[in-house]
Amino acid sequence: MINNDISQVINQMRAIESMAKNQTFEGATTDQSTGSSFAGMMQQAIDQVNQTQAQAKVLGQALEMGDPNVDIAEVMIAVQKSSVSFQALTEVRNKLLTAYQDVMNMPV
Repeated sequence: MINNDISQVINQMRAIESMAKNQTFEGATTDQSTGSSFAGMMQQAIDQVNQTQAQAKVLGQALEMGDPNVDIAEVMIAVQKSSVSFQALTEVRNKLLTAYQDVMNMPV
């Protein structure tokens, strides 16, 4: 299960990378052919982080309740995965804010 999750995350990262490489400057905000936008990609990333956090919470609660099907290693991996994904999302947000501030401070 853990290897499957890692493979899924790697595939998602590769898909985002290929999407970023294929966009031109005019298509950076909206890609009409696929209907995707930067805001949509960010919303999808936020939803994925939320889903990862919810899964970690459910696994943690199941462990606390004594569910024999839940392994402590699985819970710890889910919690760490949740933490890393949240930290990555926070860094993206910080970079976006810095870029916005840089653009707003540019002389006209």
